[in-house]
Amino acid sequence: MKTAAFAHLDYPDADQALQVVRWRRELGTGKLTIECVYLITSLAPGEVTGAQLASWIRGHRHIESFLHHVRDRTYREDDAKIRTGHLPRTVAGLRNLAISVHRQDGRTNIAAALRHTVRDDQRPLPSLGLT
Repeated sequence: MKTAAFAHLDYPDADQALQVVRWRRELGTGKLTIECVYLITSLAPGEVTGAQLASWIRGHRHIESFLHHVRDRTYREDDAKIRTGHLPRTVAGLRNLAISVHRQDGRTNIAAALRHTVRDDQRPLPSLGLT
């Protein structure tokens, strides 16, 4: 990770820019993937350490995998034909809601939870007290 402080960036309240290079090797094929990402933060260089920034970035990646991976794999969102108007964002919000309800109910396997719920639409949702 590289950080650089700038006197002027074209973003309000931006104090430093970061370059993060991620290396990942696929276990099955051994293929190496390198990804370069640029970030901008309002935190001044003296306010936060590089280790803290790296921890926050990893935390964001965890959120990305925790929710978006489920949407991509369980709902096959990348293959969806919904592409116009506000509908893509609305459907994504409904999917997020369904995932969150199942997670609050203690489910870790969202696909299995969806299959379980689909079998009986009158089944109550215990965590929300809905019938």
